[in-house]
Amino acid sequence: MSFQNLLDSLPIGAAFLVFAIIAGAVSELGYRLGHWWQERTPDEKEGPTGMIVGSILALLAFLLATAMGMASDRFDTRRGLVLAEANSIGTTYLRAGYLPEPASSEIRALLHEYVPLRIVTNDLGDIRVRMARSAEVLAKLWAIAEELAHGTPESDVLALFIDSLNETIDLHETRITAGIYARVPETVIILLYFGSILTLGVVGYNAGLTRRRSLITAIVLITVLGAVITLVVDLDRPRDGFLKVNQQPLIDLQEQVEALPPANPSR
Repeated sequence: MSFQNLLDSLPIGAAFLVFAIIAGAVSELGYRLGHWWQERTPDEKEGPTGMIVGSILALLAFLLATAMGMASDRFDTRRGLVLAEANSIGTTYLRAGYLPEPASSEIRALLHEYVPLRIVTNDLGDIRVRMARSAEVLAKLWAIAEELAHGTPESDVLALFIDSLNETIDLHETRITAGIYARVPETVIILLYFGSILTLGVVGYNAGLTRRRSLITAIVLITVLGAVITLVVDLDRPRDGFLKVNQQPLIDLQEQVEALPPANPSR
């Protein structure tokens, strides 16, 4: 199991708690190690440890900003795709009304089934079932469009319908890619976690060398770092978490489609 899959298996709150516990333990270990080393070598100069700690914290801030930007961009992309797909499906549904029967009714019946399949849930198994069924529905829709195109190849109305159907098919694959594969690179997440923990360890070590430590400051630093990293992880998750992509455009479309008279395909 990869590190990213391990994170996905944990609730967001648990991911924050695990980081806080490990970071706190490493910080305490660094403090004790620094304190022990200072007692063992009392005549040795401390060296530029404070400057090194400041440089590491600056690098960590840069890494946090980079990871946050990557995660927020991917979150905004997923959110925008929901609206784009809802508009595309709605346009396809409306243009299907210009097609001859029984193709028009059959297409609308398939789209009526298709819309709920595009509403994301938290269950990965259910999502995979929905993806498979969505692909089947799109294949049937394209088969009907091909049959109509062979019969009336010069129809402008049919060309408009095929154009919107093609966009719907493209958005299906785009949403899958954005939701499952377009994640913050695992290397960045690993570096973010381990870099933050090691930085806190160095901060604790520096506090041990100087024999000056504020417990409240250490707790605040761990909490803030953990919250920011957890936010990055939450933004990067396509399904569960505190921050979820709003599915309301598809829900509204489903309500609009269900409010229309039911289609009666005769094929």
